[in-house]
Amino acid sequence: QVQLVESGGGLVQAGGSLRLSCAASGRTFSSYAMGWFRQAPGKEREFVATINRNGGRTYYADSVRGRFTISRDNDKNTVNLGLNSLKPEDTATYYCAARSDNNGVYVRNYQYDYWGQGTRVTVSS
Repeated sequence: QVQLVESGGGLVQAGGSLRLSCAASGRTFSSYAMGWFRQAPGKEREFVATINRNGGRTYYADSVRGRFTISRDNDKNTVNLGLNSLKPEDTATYYCAARSDNNGVYVRNYQYDYWGQGTRVTVSS
């Protein structure tokens, strides 16, 4: 089992940047595929980015590709999400998620086993 704690959210102006981090407990972090999702008020949770367990594969939602970057450090049990060129529509609570896996990437909520509590990102216009 793994516990996930997100940090790094906040208020930023449009065009600005943030870096979200997700710290994972446990000694088997490198066996998990990781993902970032977000949920805006009144909307369903949506996929943002995913990375496979060794960091060699990533995949992004069309809405964030080219602006966001997912990375991981298996020595530090962390997965990060760099958010650049932020837009007001990026405002949401961002969640990291983990899936015990062979070596794939996953884009569906139900494919993940563990979730963090979320960190809020607000982008002002």
